[in-house]
Amino acid sequence: MTATDRSIELIKAAAQAAADKLAHDIIAYDVSDVLSITDAFLLASAPNDRQVKSIVDEIEEHLLKELGAKPVRREGDRDARWVLLDYVDIVVHVQHSEERVYYALERLWKDCPEIELPADAVATRGKGEEHARETGAEAGFDGTDGELS
Repeated sequence: MTATDRSIELIKAAAQAAADKLAHDIIAYDVSDVLSITDAFLLASAPNDRQVKSIVDEIEEHLLKELGAKPVRREGDRDARWVLLDYVDIVVHVQHSEERVYYALERLWKDCPEIELPADAVATRGKGEEHARETGAEAGFDGTDGELS
């Protein structure tokens, strides 16, 4: 089983919205073969809570306006460290960079097929590491290949 066309459409629109709000390290996985509750996960991160919230708001607004999709559940708003938008077909995770490194969702889903994303979203790969270097923050990046450690 693979992600539906609708799921792919939602993932790509959400990824573009996240990229428009300068999210870091946007990636999507087709998890339909291993999970029965959803087709795909989108992961994105930001260096601060305010930006996490801004990215989440943009994704939610964009998917509603462009595709008529509303999340059935939104969790994590209070702290804005890890906000989850559940659209049933897809689940969007926007995490503070520190949570992204700590929970390392990429490691959990690395065996699942990656979903091709718009060029703007792909261009965000490695931005978390770059931001950490520029600000002197230790964000948990290994510094060797642009991947989260």
